[in-house]
Amino acid sequence: MLNKCEIREYRDSDLEEISHIYNFYVKNGFAAYPENKLDAAFFNVIITAAISCYVLVVDGEVVGYGILRNYLPYVNFKHTGKLTYFIKPEYTHKGFGTILLDKLIEEAKRNNIKNIYIHASSENPQSINFHRKHGFKECGRFRNIAKKFGQYFDIIWMQKNIE
Repeated sequence: MLNKCEIREYRDSDLEEISHIYNFYVKNGFAAYPENKLDAAFFNVIITAAISCYVLVVDGEVVGYGILRNYLPYVNFKHTGKLTYFIKPEYTHKGFGTILLDKLIEEAKRNNIKNIYIHASSENPQSINFHRKHGFKECGRFRNIAKKFGQYFDIIWMQKNIE
């Protein structure tokens, strides 16, 4: 199945599918933080401000996306990037997340980024375990910072040096 996988640069025509993927996680768990769906205009702003955005295509279908952004817009932070990526649930646990992560790390290195970070909900152990497996270390935690579905949760920050 992995040999039918393609990672390509984002196209405007991908916007609706990207928002669809994200909004699945809005309604079905803690991987996405909001309680209400976000519209395509929200993602357009995020993608426009990003260093790069890639989509994961399997058998011609967009099944995931990844975004590399600057940590902060200041020049002295240009060597630190933030990653965000989501994959349709039926395509998780099949190696596609690793492929997408590797592409984002490659892109970060190409942009002279030395440190990358992600943040994940404490109620999303799959993401935390995935990132630990790929060399990310917990570097911070905001306790009970958000509430979703009537439940408070932490935001866990994880960092990886990619020099």
